[in-house]
Amino acid sequence: MKEEMKNLGDIFKQRRKEMSLSLKEAENATSIRMTYLQAIEDGEMSKLISPVYAQGFIKQYASFLGIDGEKLIKDHAVFFSRPQTQEFSYGIGTLEMRGNPSAGVKWLPNAVWICTVLFMLVLAWYFAKFLEVL
Repeated sequence: MKEEMKNLGDIFKQRRKEMSLSLKEAENATSIRMTYLQAIEDGEMSKLISPVYAQGFIKQYASFLGIDGEKLIKDHAVFFSRPQTQEFSYGIGTLEMRGNPSAGVKWLPNAVWICTVLFMLVLAWYFAKFLEVL
């Protein structure tokens, strides 16, 4: 399998060299980072962000080089079907772990603010009474 991935990468590398293009030129033309293009040419699909990105990068790079990317993906579908494993247990959009007891609503700061607002209202009421506004 590793040899097949290397062969797939060699297709891209040979075609790019036939066109006398550098990786930097390919990066500028495709807007795919040079490290990802290098990973494709080296047959190291695991260095790409995810299987979905790998397919998109392959299609775009192949299109730029005049290669049929759809056919390459169909012929090498096993490279793009690896399961995505997540190595973290964080909540969406947070830096707190799920199930963390301290991740709930903090009641003490809320209680302090409520007491402060109530104190200010009572103080304002007494001040208004003192000036005989009420």
